Amino acid sequence: MSDTLKERRRLLIATSSAGAVAAAATAVPFIASLTPSERARAAGAPVEADVGKLAPGEMMTVEWRGKPVWIVRRTPEMVAGLEAHEDRLADPASGEAQQPDYAANRHRSINPEYLVVIGICTHLGCSPSEKFTTGAASGIAADWPGGFFCPCHGSIFDLAGRVFRSQPAPTNLEIPPHKWLSASLVLIGEDDATA
Repeated sequence: MSDTLKERRRLLIATSSAGAVAAAATAVPFIASLTPSERARAAGAPVEADVGKLAPGEMMTVEWRGKPVWIVRRTPEMVAGLEAHEDRLADPASGEAQQPDYAANRHRSINPEYLVVIGICTHLGCSPSEKFTTGAASGIAADWPGGFFCPCHGSIFDLAGRVFRSQPAPTNLEIPPHKWLSASLVLIGEDDATA
């Protein structure tokens, strides 16, 4: 093989290698651009939440569309107590469209054990606080069943996010679209077509 052919072969290999490196360098940002940005997620892209370590009676908060979304793992007693005070609620059957159809039930959720709710009061947009302690120890009332209290104007909600009668808040807390991907993973921001 002549020296000229060897030179051409080296040049061809070097050019091919440089082209492969350039193609890889171009592909990486392109592939990365296909995943939602932080800005897109804040604008409404679905958000996953792992509730595997959430103990019964505990609450966690995740952010979706710039709003706090509370996930409460209710105890069997909390779920059973939802029926006892329905005569004191403004909308106990969730007739007002503050939730997807699959959450228009007494527990306002797909899975009665878990409440997924937007943590913003429907009165003026304040963020209520959790008041899971029942009775007089709650500081609300001797017959308090547990739930949420909005400190801005005193609205109270039960453990399904349903507003009590004669409160400043006009409607129940909003339930976001969501679906369960597994027993411990919930996707907030996408409806469950199977529920």
